Amino acid sequence: MPTNSKEDYLKAVLKLEGEAGAAVTTNSLAHQLNMRPASVTGMVRGLAAAGWVDYEAYRGVNLTRQGRKIAVDILRKHRLWEVFLVEKLGFGWESVHALAEQLEHVDSPELVDRLDEYLGQPAFDPHGDPIPTASGAIQDERELALLVDVDEGISGVVKGVVDSGDAFLAHLNALGIQLGSALKVLNRYPFDGSVELLLESANRQICSREVVQNLWVETQSEIE
Repeated sequence: MPTNSKEDYLKAVLKLEGEAGAAVTTNSLAHQLNMRPASVTGMVRGLAAAGWVDYEAYRGVNLTRQGRKIAVDILRKHRLWEVFLVEKLGFGWESVHALAEQLEHVDSPELVDRLDEYLGQPAFDPHGDPIPTASGAIQDERELALLVDVDEGISGVVKGVVDSGDAFLAHLNALGIQLGSALKVLNRYPFDGSVELLLESANRQICSREVVQNLWVETQSEIE
């Protein structure tokens, strides 16, 4: 079985593979894990020796079938624990990632299955990311748009975030924006890319481009 650090590497490769749609470079992996490239290269070679990744110098890293199963299992546990922490223990969505990072390494398939059943088999975590099924499938059939691309006059519902970092989520809390928040685009300001939104309770809020390019929404036409 892989150690906690090796599981973290495999989960990071899974994330970056999904974003790039290609082999993951050791430099991008080092940036994701906040590690030195030389240290990452050494770990990747160890993962390749264990049969969890395919690695070729100057070409990058890909998960093997076995490595992908381990990574998806870790991701499933992480997102289920986040749901538990938010829905059952009352943690804010901005404060659960680090706790879930610790809990995801608990090696008990029975515990995970019971947790999934206890939570009602949720499809998405508190940040709007899909939770892998027990069979390892990552399903997301929603048609979402980045808020930065939504036209004036269009309404929508917040369904996810691109940036799930604590600082960004805390900023959304200050703005009154949460997963499931209804909003309407009132005005777009080309000069700096900011957008004026009408939120629930008739609250108007001007949001920076950095905010609106990190919010996934389901537009009104899609949810009617």
